[in-house]
Amino acid sequence: MTKLFISTGEVSGDLQGALLIEALHRQAASMGLELEIVALGGDRMARAGATLLGNTSEIGSMGIFESLRFVLPTLQVQRRAKHYLKQHPPDMAILIDYMSPNIAWCGYFSRFLPTMPVVYYIAPQEWVWSLNSYNTDRVVQTTKVLAIFPEEARYFQQKGGRVSWVGHPLVDRMQTALQRDNARATLGIAPDQLLITLLPASRQQEIKYLLPVICQAAQQIQAKLPDVRFLVPLALEKYRQPIEQAIQSYGLQATVISDHVGTQTDAPAASITLQAIAAADLAITKSGTVNLEIALLNVPQVVLYRVNSATAWVLKHFLKFSIPFMSPPNLVMMKAIVPEFMQDEATPDNLAQESLEILLNPERRQTMMVDYQNLRQALGEPGVCDRAAKEILQLLPTK
Repeated sequence: MTKLFISTGEVSGDLQGALLIEALHRQAASMGLELEIVALGGDRMARAGATLLGNTSEIGSMGIFESLRFVLPTLQVQRRAKHYLKQHPPDMAILIDYMSPNIAWCGYFSRFLPTMPVVYYIAPQEWVWSLNSYNTDRVVQTTKVLAIFPEEARYFQQKGGRVSWVGHPLVDRMQTALQRDNARATLGIAPDQLLITLLPASRQQEIKYLLPVICQAAQQIQAKLPDVRFLVPLALEKYRQPIEQAIQSYGLQATVISDHVGTQTDAPAASITLQAIAAADLAITKSGTVNLEIALLNVPQVVLYRVNSATAWVLKHFLKFSIPFMSPPNLVMMKAIVPEFMQDEATPDNLAQESLEILLNPERRQTMMVDYQNLRQALGEPGVCDRAAKEILQLLPTK
């Protein structure tokens, strides 16, 4: 029996982890290997076949001050995992995204399990901001970096790491996603209904900083286009109450949807989100992995990003943090494929104005579709997760 340990966190990490676990089991079966996978992750990974040492899907935040409340829960989960791993050492560790906790794991493994292979899959975005050489040093000291972006691969290779570019795992996920007509039929949306999908939050802080702005923008759009309807898919069930309350407060013609409620389905937990995106004429969304999902489904989008004002001040004035773009589609192509509004520019007026321009200007929409095609080529060919799984299993020590 070959034992693997996987560490990730937040909703997106749980999704990436689940996709990888399924591929690892496929590839192991073809090699005649029997795998046992223990993990820090979430429910998707558990359904894919991992035994959870701790649930980290709700532990995570962007920003300095926003992250403080998650420090203790993260340390507690890691402490329990370390106790288990000391008693049951794995044959390999795989770190997925989840920057600060996984950088800490890099240090731990180099000290206490120095001969064990460690793979970093979806590494910290130092290739974008080049803010912390400590993070880069930790990553390149791992056995292998599996990069999802070409520029990420070049960066860590130049820093001395062993790197393979495997492509972005969402390319695989989109192979089974519904297209517009089928998604609308599944959700009971008329073919000619003007539909905007709102994606405000996968982290607690986003409920506070993004949800009111998105709802106010939606309110302005609804005033201009009274026939519009909104869908709000839930990333986590705990966000239902504040989102439904906001919808009521702003008088939005909106429906909250989730495939967690009242079902025992084995379908991926985010499938309802993909349906809601595919069915939409436009998405107004937080910045994150979901921006790539939206692009791969050929849906126009407007992106916003906001953090605590104190965090924004420290990043700008003390850490001199500055990047050309925030949303992944723009970062991959290093051009403004999708409109994005950061911090003080992320206002209801700006979001509403940009959304109306996209909805009412066919040329603007077509330009974005052309850029999406170029983006798709930069994300690699299907088979990403199986390529990553093969790379991982080839590094296993011989027994």
